[in-house]
Amino acid sequence: MERILVTGAAGFIGFHTAACLLRRGAHVVGIDNMNDYYDVSLKEARRDLLCKEPNFAFQPLDIEDQKGLMGIFTERHFDRVIHLAAQAGVRYSITNPNVYIRSNLVGFANILECCRHGHVRHLTFASSSSVYGANTDIPFATDQKTDRPVSLYGATKKANELLAYSYSHLYGLPCTGLRFFTVYGPWGRPDMAVYAFTKAILAEKPIDVYNYGQMRRDFTYIDDIVEGVIRVSDNPPGPERPDAYFGSVPYRVYNIGNHEPVELEVLIETLEKHLGKKALCNLKEMQPGDVLETYAETSDLQKHFGFKPYTPLDTGIERFVEWYADFYE
Repeated sequence: MERILVTGAAGFIGFHTAACLLRRGAHVVGIDNMNDYYDVSLKEARRDLLCKEPNFAFQPLDIEDQKGLMGIFTERHFDRVIHLAAQAGVRYSITNPNVYIRSNLVGFANILECCRHGHVRHLTFASSSSVYGANTDIPFATDQKTDRPVSLYGATKKANELLAYSYSHLYGLPCTGLRFFTVYGPWGRPDMAVYAFTKAILAEKPIDVYNYGQMRRDFTYIDDIVEGVIRVSDNPPGPERPDAYFGSVPYRVYNIGNHEPVELEVLIETLEKHLGKKALCNLKEMQPGDVLETYAETSDLQKHFGFKPYTPLDTGIERFVEWYADFYE
């Protein structure tokens, strides 16, 4: 039975990814430091659901702990690693930069070292649409320059891509980076717009709408993200599939987005429809670190893996609202 490590397993994407792998029959080891960036009880609820599965093992661990991480790799002998642990959030990176340096840089370097010494067959890791930063070429394509990040979070994710490439080049470690675009859905992160807006609307409290609502996001439903992650993880890059840019180096990077940017006002209207309540909007100026629009170009994902995200916003929001009502009753 294949043994797969999922880091950040109690997180939003990590939880769904681990659950999907378990349904496929894999043996999954999940690690998470269970930090308090947002409500720990939500992370505990995700973890507890996974722990009911006989082929799942959970280990509380911080990826900054190099010795502890190496110990797990030595003991478990992973075939593949899906690295989703990170300090997330654009705005939080402006006020708490040190957390991002430790988790997203030091922690990621530890993962790379463990994968190298553990002879892992494929490291699939989470990057972000934030790497595009000040790029104004729409839609965002992976062959565009990404050297102008407008947030520290985006800079750390770009650094992850560069570090992974160097490990692929130097040590032959197969690595694939996935740039996620505004992920939402059941069990989501409370700091993300869909979750935060839902909570505020139900409580009849105002929501903060930045740049006076003149923003567009490529909202991507969680099931689409997970399917993309697992399809990519199943197919490590290698010299038999050379790339026009990376050549024979076993490294690739892909966007996973819905390829359909949505105006912020449309998101709010869709939430109002499914919640049966009107939103009270507090219009504000653009925040530092934000961008006006995200829009994923996904033709490479479709070409190489026969997949593109397909869940419409209306369907995804309906499913999220149903989950939210059930979870918080």
